[in-house]
Amino acid sequence: MLEEQLNKLKAKIVGYAFHVESMLNKSIKGLVEKNNELLDEVIKHDEKSANKQEMNIDKNCVVIIAQYSPLAVNLRTILMIMKMNNDLERMADHCVNICRSALDLVDEPNQLNILSTVQAISEQVNKMLKDSISSFIENDINLAKDVCNRDRIVDEAKNNLMTELIGIMHNDKSLINVSLQFIDITRNLERIADLTTNIAEDVVFAIDGEVIKHHKKEKQNEVEDSTEHLV
Repeated sequence: MLEEQLNKLKAKIVGYAFHVESMLNKSIKGLVEKNNELLDEVIKHDEKSANKQEMNIDKNCVVIIAQYSPLAVNLRTILMIMKMNNDLERMADHCVNICRSALDLVDEPNQLNILSTVQAISEQVNKMLKDSISSFIENDINLAKDVCNRDRIVDEAKNNLMTELIGIMHNDKSLINVSLQFIDITRNLERIADLTTNIAEDVVFAIDGEVIKHHKKEKQNEVEDSTEHLV
């Protein structure tokens, strides 16, 4: 009976992850295509669905723990799903933030070099999310650890883009608004990558109890520090 409930719970969290992945894809597609309807869909409809799924999964986790008092691997799995659930809800919020910034860019001229870089970062983040979910479905510790390692790639790409955007603002004050919106979008993508890394770490913990913390830099990159005063 417990196994049956756990399987249903796993199916729900995987479905939730796919929903968040769809939100991420829509937010970037809406940005690239300047598609107001797609961006509004994420903000007005997809987020509501995400919130409902998050609350339903959290409730199911509590009920299973109360009814079955699971131990060892089963308990670790439920605790991981609860943390994963929270991380996915936060990812959904970041997708909404991306959409709001994208809406502010609809009437701005295209910045093709910047946009292509943002797309490249989003592709990295999307692949991390896909693989973190795959590692959960397949109990693949090696894939989960690989996701953690890839977070550095996103960090580096974000920092490089921040440097470029600061340079653009210094050289052309008419592009300050565009640059600030892209800074916000990039930060949200980087935070989604961090949350995806959390999921990968929890997969490792759920499978064998090993705790691997993907420590972020103690000091933020000087580029990010500089932009804090601009946003």
